[in-house]
Amino acid sequence: MSPATPLYLYDDATARAFEPFALTRPVSELRAGAEIIRRRWEMALGLRAAGAITAPHLADFAESGAPPAARDAIPAGAVIANSRFAPALNASARAATANVWMSGGRVAAVRTESAIPPGMLADGTMGLNKIRPATGSMTELGGSWLEEVWQLVTLLLPMLRDDIDALGPTLERVPPEPATVLGTHSVHVERGATVEPHVVFDVTAGPVLLLAGSTVRAFSRLVGPCFVGTGSMILGDRVHGCSIGEHSVIRGEISETIVLGHANKGHEGFVGHSVLGRWVNLGAGTITSNLKNTYGSVPLWTPGGVRDSGALKLGAFFGDHVKTGIGARFTTGSVIGAGSNVYGSAMPPRHVPPFSWGEGDALGEYRVEEFLRTTERAMARRGVPLSDSMKRQLRAAHALGRANARA
Repeated sequence: MSPATPLYLYDDATARAFEPFALTRPVSELRAGAEIIRRRWEMALGLRAAGAITAPHLADFAESGAPPAARDAIPAGAVIANSRFAPALNASARAATANVWMSGGRVAAVRTESAIPPGMLADGTMGLNKIRPATGSMTELGGSWLEEVWQLVTLLLPMLRDDIDALGPTLERVPPEPATVLGTHSVHVERGATVEPHVVFDVTAGPVLLLAGSTVRAFSRLVGPCFVGTGSMILGDRVHGCSIGEHSVIRGEISETIVLGHANKGHEGFVGHSVLGRWVNLGAGTITSNLKNTYGSVPLWTPGGVRDSGALKLGAFFGDHVKTGIGARFTTGSVIGAGSNVYGSAMPPRHVPPFSWGEGDALGEYRVEEFLRTTERAMARRGVPLSDSMKRQLRAAHALGRANARA
């Protein structure tokens, strides 16, 4: 397959309900295991993403590495991949001329026979099986389907083990000195990562991977499987079974959690079985509960109503740009909408609507222009500008999110 073949990532109707994240980003820009879903597809097929087929309010989404929203017809010969499928990183599509990629008896991606009009996939209700070519070869692709947003957490450990085993040997590595290593799984420290004395890598249950530019400070214990991305800092305590995206700061105990990237958990406070969207900042002492006192399965708010996740442990899902005040506490199975600023000692409701401002049940609206000013300042501290395109996208997300909250 030519690298020039355009790849499009398709958020179907199910993906568009993956809140609190789908309000501010395509699902292909979520982290599953150690990698962004878009990157998993690019690596699996040897292609570069040319566009994202998403909900209309994401038309102006613009982030480093992410393709623009697809506005025109999808050309013949392009590949359209379902964003809810996360291809395995240790497998590639061996049939270079394949027209259909399957997994578990379902169509994960197709090559278009003819141009696809821009409106055909606009509302996300059409399955890729409806546009699969009538002829041509088919290949099986390893990986994981994400049927529910909470599977980002429940599938995390096995995905991390496989991802690190696939990625680690491909890097230019250095010995994990001067750390202490416990267990028999691998420790992969890419050249350019920094490991201080008195660090423990516990690889009894899975491997650890540190990318170049990451730093692990003294008195940290990384328990595998665990991934730490470029430019991220682990400042101390136990980090267990986590996928820490790029340029994030982590201190205090954190367990089986995905940090999308550019997020701060720079203080003490337990976070477990959770997902932190991009640009989240957790105030000192922020704590999530991840286990019910009854040891029952955890219910979770979704746009279609509260659902039983079937998971024994599930913490909090923090949308992009969420900020919490010092000492904030969140009950088991919390969903905190994008752009919210939650503070105070009173525990907020299990579902915090997007762009909320306040304490406990007293949640008002975070006015969009005030939110944007704060967001621009927060991003500038990391040297990342808030583009005009992203301002438009966040205004659209604010309007939609607040309208849904009032409905």
